[in-house]
Amino acid sequence: MSSSMVALVAGASGIIGDAVCNELKRQGARVLGLARQPIDGIETISADLTDREASAKILAEQASEVTHVFYAALNPDEDLSIEAKRNAEMLGHLLDGLENAKAPLERVVIYQGFKIYGIHLGAKVPTPAREDDPSHMPPNLYQAQEAMLSSRAEKASWDYVALRPDVVVGDIYGNPMNIALVVGVFAELSRALNVPLRYPGSETAYRVLMQFTDANLLGRASYWAATKEGIGGEAFNITNGDVFRWERLWQDVADHLDLPTGAPVPLDLAKHMADKNDIWRELAEQHNLVEADLSKVVGWDFGNFIFNTETDVISDVNKIHRYGFTETCDARETLLSAIDRLKEKRIIP
Repeated sequence: MSSSMVALVAGASGIIGDAVCNELKRQGARVLGLARQPIDGIETISADLTDREASAKILAEQASEVTHVFYAALNPDEDLSIEAKRNAEMLGHLLDGLENAKAPLERVVIYQGFKIYGIHLGAKVPTPAREDDPSHMPPNLYQAQEAMLSSRAEKASWDYVALRPDVVVGDIYGNPMNIALVVGVFAELSRALNVPLRYPGSETAYRVLMQFTDANLLGRASYWAATKEGIGGEAFNITNGDVFRWERLWQDVADHLDLPTGAPVPLDLAKHMADKNDIWRELAEQHNLVEADLSKVVGWDFGNFIFNTETDVISDVNKIHRYGFTETCDARETLLSAIDRLKEKRIIP
């Protein structure tokens, strides 16, 4: 690997991309963030990867020195076939642009969620899920992206590594898939309304085993994946390495925030919280929060999915440990510290 890394982080404004950018800067790499809008503190390449010609032109002008790609971009769609095709094409457009720019690319690090194991299809995934578990019937965006990467890597001077985190927990807003924001906002709205902090999912989901991936841990694992020799073409689960049940962690959150709690009350959060915008605006004014529009802060649909997952979700992380990345984190500390940092940043009261 080159000792002088020029990193292109696709999806740099997201929860994964933000953590990766921070870690790469800490490691002394030159970091280019690829996003549709400029990002504070990051040298940004503003491009829309769904537009092949336009993105190729921009990459030729601004990305000719890139040595490593960290691909965390996502363009979701309810139609899984459209989602798979679109996301594979976006990645292909990025690689085409770098090839045309004659960038000295060495490795691509790509991120795949637990969806790679079929959890979104209602499957009761055998746990702990292992990287070599049998695949399922496509379409799946991660399958499509990795198939394309594998085919291209056979003829290229670069290789790729796939990292498979689950429920990434961080301290940014503007990304709908941040469970710390969902919990933190729900807690502060509960406080404002003087009601107990009750788990808003099903009784079954309250008691299954779950896992987190600390965003900062994922950032450090990403640098490892980019620089570790001899792991090209491999996939690695990367989580905190422990498990939790919401019935314990929810009480920890309530205690940490000094809120009373009670038995779960299942809610469709997207519908039930739709009338809370005015309350949030009052909180934003009272606490000088950075965003007064609740819809721009939290993704309630993501909360619905997480809080109603009724099967154990556990990844086997022995493979990444065997290959040399052995760091772990505590799920309780990950969530509570992320909530604290969101408060420090005035994202939540």
